[in-house]
Amino acid sequence: MSRLSKPNSATILDACHDPKLFGPWFDGGTWDAWFAFFATVFGLELTEEWSQIFRACTGRTEIPTEAFTEVWCSCGRRAGKSLAAATLAVFLACFRNYNAYLKPGETGVVILVAPDRRQSKVLLRYIMGFLRNVPFLKKLIVNERAESVDLANGIAIEVATASHKTSRGFTAVAVIVDEAAFLPTDESSEPDTELLVALRPTLATIPNALLLVISSPYARRGELWKAFCKHFGKNSRVLFWKAASRTMNPSLPEQLVKDELERDEASARAEYLAEFRSDVERLVRQEVVDACVVSSRFELPQVADVQYAAFCDPSGGSSDSMTVGIAHSFGRAKNGGPAMQVAVLDALREVRPPFSPDETVAEFCKLIRSYGLSEVHGDRYAGQWVVELFSKNGIKYRHSEKTRSELYLELLPMLNSARVELLDENHLRVQLCGLERRVSPIGKDTVDHPRGSHDDLANAAAGALVLAVSGISQGMVHVSCGGKSLTADKFSGNRGWTGLGRGAR
Repeated sequence: MSRLSKPNSATILDACHDPKLFGPWFDGGTWDAWFAFFATVFGLELTEEWSQIFRACTGRTEIPTEAFTEVWCSCGRRAGKSLAAATLAVFLACFRNYNAYLKPGETGVVILVAPDRRQSKVLLRYIMGFLRNVPFLKKLIVNERAESVDLANGIAIEVATASHKTSRGFTAVAVIVDEAAFLPTDESSEPDTELLVALRPTLATIPNALLLVISSPYARRGELWKAFCKHFGKNSRVLFWKAASRTMNPSLPEQLVKDELERDEASARAEYLAEFRSDVERLVRQEVVDACVVSSRFELPQVADVQYAAFCDPSGGSSDSMTVGIAHSFGRAKNGGPAMQVAVLDALREVRPPFSPDETVAEFCKLIRSYGLSEVHGDRYAGQWVVELFSKNGIKYRHSEKTRSELYLELLPMLNSARVELLDENHLRVQLCGLERRVSPIGKDTVDHPRGSHDDLANAAAGALVLAVSGISQGMVHVSCGGKSLTADKFSGNRGWTGLGRGAR
């Protein structure tokens, strides 16, 4: 009886080389690096060629003889990561027996977590390609759903988008996190950390369950970077595999990589050479932002004789949110020294897509007028239609003289010196903490949100806060109320006020 007639005794390399199993997907001579990777993960014997690949991709000299239960794989784009992840998922689901560790009626799950729905569909297509096209595996299919498949051996394979909130309540026999360096930051400024904290306990009851984190590299931060620093080149129980795109996939045209390096070397070195970027860093630390947040303050009412500033980040209503922020500033003396200007965020509104731009602008104009304003500054996005819609509602829309990068860079020293009072809005906090500063070799830095994330709230807040402070020097802002000057203690951001809920005005 062959090893493949006994699935639990077959190795992943057996399956990859068998024309009746995974062979059609790995036919050809460009897969040696992935075979070396698979062999290393499962503690299989390495050929001399694979041993050389292992040393180059791990920085280790000692060849391991045991399987790994935690593996990090940082490879360039088009290296074949999604196919490799799907191969591992199907192998672990179909060629391993977990009955001894699962209670009657309990389903073991091989879960693949991707940054977004599009990427999760790519993984699922690979998985279903294996299951539907291999007769031996097709017999195992019991039930197919939109994002999962149940197998006759009591195992389910599921794909999911990244969220620490939903990654709980099941028993995992394997967890594969795809593109971990590019998880969306809309809900958390550290999504990879929170996701892994939520996922690790799901593996706890299955001996030798595999955690695989696979991704192209990005900035020198996050869990992928931490794992690289801790495990690469060291004889650790955790495997870190790092390889350029063409190392793992020699069929990728060399000229393509050369062209990308010429077009944008910093980006291409990360995308294709698997090097962590040194030109990208977080704009502001989370503890700095947290120190500026006034707990339980959600919105401040308008105060007579105080000059406010409004800033809008428009959107056409199809993909990005449309946001508006209202802010004012006041002078606060510190330790008997000269007064410094403190910016206070009074209101922040967001309308998420899909929405009607006409209705949203009308709503924003009502808010702007309630603070005694007849104009709003904003991003130059979409040009004239924004100006016309605001004008139709009696508000003059002025295009900002500063780019969003310039606004963020002006806001930064205000945040660092705690000269900002922010509303207790978690999405704003997350977006500010997620902002990335790209260091230019010619000295002009730019700031933007990470790929796949948003900064609509952060942009509106930054614009309003910077505008409020800059208005002081132009004599626009009057820090007085009822004809009496407001002292720093009395006005100091109105920390004693109860924040009004949105719509409660």
